Amino acid sequence: MISLVVLAAGLSTRFGENKMLYPIEGEPMVRRVVKTALSSSVDEVIVVVGFEAEKVKAVLADLDCRLVENPNYATGGQSSSVRCGVKAIKECVDAVMVLPADVAFIGSEVIDEVVEKYRREKPKIVVASYSGKPGHPILFDRSLIPEILAIDEEGCGLKAVVNKHRAEVVHVEAGTPNVLLDIDKKSDLNRRA
Repeated sequence: MISLVVLAAGLSTRFGENKMLYPIEGEPMVRRVVKTALSSSVDEVIVVVGFEAEKVKAVLADLDCRLVENPNYATGGQSSSVRCGVKAIKECVDAVMVLPADVAFIGSEVIDEVVEKYRREKPKIVVASYSGKPGHPILFDRSLIPEILAIDEEGCGLKAVVNKHRAEVVHVEAGTPNVLLDIDKKSDLNRRA
């Protein structure tokens, strides 16, 4: 079983408004990303909400995902959202995938390629990449969950786990630069492939 944790709790300070609710092709960004996740081969989708949680929950209400609130979203950085999401996964998972909801333009086929690589080879970490540059999503074998639950912003968050196990990271060439594109400012919306 593979769980996918979508991170959607941030304050969107550089964006100027809650980017999770910003429409992309007629749908709020977070809804678009969650629908992509649900159409992939993962077994469950968990969405971590925080900033304007009720509004974000409302746009996801009819989707088959689990919602988890991060009470520390304003001060704990992305690491606190990762920990919240990973704490919520089922005991029986083989691996957990993490996808920030502002990586808004990847398709389900990218998620599926990462899942397939893990199922075939069982590496500790699988990263979607483009031209050798690591992007998102990132999948972690369940053996790394204790390390993920110990991350914090001061220790560089998930990057610290990836760096510690660098020799065991497998990259999947996604064929699209969208795996590298996170939407921080409105101008980023024009950078998609």
